[in-house]
Amino acid sequence: MTETDTYSDGGTERERLADPGDASANGERTRTRADATEEESADVEERTESERERITTCPECDGRLATDTEHGETVCSDCGLVVEEDSVDRGPEWRAFNSGERDSKSRVGAPTTNMMHDKGLSTNIGWQDKDAYGKSLSGRQRRRMQRLRTWNERFRTRDSKERNLKQALGEIDRMASALGLPDNVRETASVIYRRALSENLLPGRSIEGVATAALYAAARQVGNPRSLDEFTAVSRVEKMELTRTYRYVVRELGLRVQPADPTSYVPRFVSRLDLSDETERRARELLDDAASAGITSGKSPVGLAAAAVYAAALLSNEKVTQSQVSEVADVSEVTIRNRYKELLEASGTVNA
Repeated sequence: MTETDTYSDGGTERERLADPGDASANGERTRTRADATEEESADVEERTESERERITTCPECDGRLATDTEHGETVCSDCGLVVEEDSVDRGPEWRAFNSGERDSKSRVGAPTTNMMHDKGLSTNIGWQDKDAYGKSLSGRQRRRMQRLRTWNERFRTRDSKERNLKQALGEIDRMASALGLPDNVRETASVIYRRALSENLLPGRSIEGVATAALYAAARQVGNPRSLDEFTAVSRVEKMELTRTYRYVVRELGLRVQPADPTSYVPRFVSRLDLSDETERRARELLDDAASAGITSGKSPVGLAAAAVYAAALLSNEKVTQSQVSEVADVSEVTIRNRYKELLEASGTVNA
């Protein structure tokens, strides 16, 4: 319609636009249309809510609905009514009967983890110079792939903080592997180191020292502790620096680290000495009696655990020497002799 078109009342488009009364009427119609839109939205929300209620309960008996993923049906668990059928299966289209088939058929990557500096979200270019068909690449293509690997490695660590984190997490993984620590300890240590890096605790301290302190604190938090001598043997820092850095990290981050429990060392010592379960049980009982008597306070938990294992082996008539226990626990024989007598006296057992 042009501006010269007329309406049924004889007016033109320009006259209607110029008429203030008609403008107010248009505003009223606009507000009425907006109100109608709001009412329609409210009706849609009410219908959606009612549909949700209808889907979660059976329309016949108000029973609980169960989803049968094998047949793609939603069935009432009380009366057996099929409420919905031919539902969409959002799972994989393949089946796997063991872990090997599942890994080979899966088309997704590993879950994110704090044990990698990029949390496992980056890509890696394989080192094999072969294409998708297994054929060797030409010399020009090999040089191109090597250049791509170089740039990919540069982009993975864009700044100094990421390079710092990459080196530290590599150290944590190396030491945890040498000490036989599980993944939950490595994950906790990675989180502790990330916190120390974000709170700017590293200036003036070595990356290896903070990484070792984070792993030592994580092992004690998780309940799988190792002695300071064991950490010093696999770390690149001295024992004095490790203890000083550990105290600093715990204090600044406010970590809650409970004193090491001597019983947590017993299974590892018993396993290395190839002793029986009876010896492990007796060692735990000796340590419990010593804790009840209050003689464990202020004493090294490693020394107490080693002495308990030695005393329990004597009570179980198993052949083990103080030098063997000393080598496994990395404590002196004098400590074992002094502690095992105290443990036997606390438990009321006659010295074997």
